[in-house]
Amino acid sequence: MKPPRTRGTADSAIRTAVLALLAVDGVLSAVAGALFLPLYLGTVPLPISALVSGLVNLALVWAAAYWTDSDRLAALPLMTWLVTVAALTLGGPGGDIVFGGPGVMAYSVLIFLALGAAPPAVFLWRRTR
Repeated sequence: MKPPRTRGTADSAIRTAVLALLAVDGVLSAVAGALFLPLYLGTVPLPISALVSGLVNLALVWAAAYWTDSDRLAALPLMTWLVTVAALTLGGPGGDIVFGGPGVMAYSVLIFLALGAAPPAVFLWRRTR
């Protein structure tokens, strides 16, 4: 299902604005998911935000695919999410880190990448086939 087609530059401007907002939402999904990643249920780490971020990314990529026929533009929210996660792996001022911790949380960035990027990647892969 595609959005209604209109003529002129208004259609192009609306599509560009929607895709830009979806790209910004990819950044917000990465930041929110990363900050809620060290959530614990008692003494057990519960990385539920990684799964939620993956489902949000799936919805963002699905919405982008609705607004464009290009697979590259449909992947824009996922790309901005990945770039943001990569930026969050860098140390901040004073040596602050977002990902890391004792035990399983030492692999939190891998868990976050796997659960956050797999659903939209599978959607894009199946869309191109």
